[in-house]
Amino acid sequence: MTYALLAGLGTGLSLIVVIGAQNALVLRQGVLRQQVPAIVAICAGSDALLIALGVGGVGAAFTAWPAALTAVRWVGAAFLVGYGVLAARRVLRPSALEPAGAAQAGAAVIVTCLALTWLNPHVYLDTVLLLGTASTGFGGDRWWFAAGAITGSVLWFSALGFGARWLSGTFTRPSAWRVLDGAVAVVVTATGVSLVV
Repeated sequence: MTYALLAGLGTGLSLIVVIGAQNALVLRQGVLRQQVPAIVAICAGSDALLIALGVGGVGAAFTAWPAALTAVRWVGAAFLVGYGVLAARRVLRPSALEPAGAAQAGAAVIVTCLALTWLNPHVYLDTVLLLGTASTGFGGDRWWFAAGAITGSVLWFSALGFGARWLSGTFTRPSAWRVLDGAVAVVVTATGVSLVV
């Protein structure tokens, strides 16, 4: 039980501790201190649901119906490239940290977070397929493995979202936003392009 829990925690963290589109949004909102609880809840809750589906055997359905992953891949690629273009535009017109107005409207951030989560095929590959497949090696303890992976997700998104506030002093300068948005633009656009190449 303990081994399965720790293995799930380590495996889950190894898959999500990568700065991609979703993590970049969590970091950005954390620095701005806006919608952080909602963003963290959406990311961690979505991971928990997808991990549970993967451990429960839904990954087999994805392999049996590849058209679903293909559709998500194309829609996700278009969304990610579009999001990358918006980040690149912010590089050209950076602003200093303005907690009252620097972020998108609350509803727009929530929709963006949902899209970055559910339209990204890598999320399904990591949670449903990879973690679901890895859990089969633990037999009856596979749900402990899932609990470890879910715990890793909650810890990561909480640390990233709520810990980013410590960077807010750095982001009082427009040049810091230029660097962050430039990195987001490159990572997100590269991810979107890689989905269709």
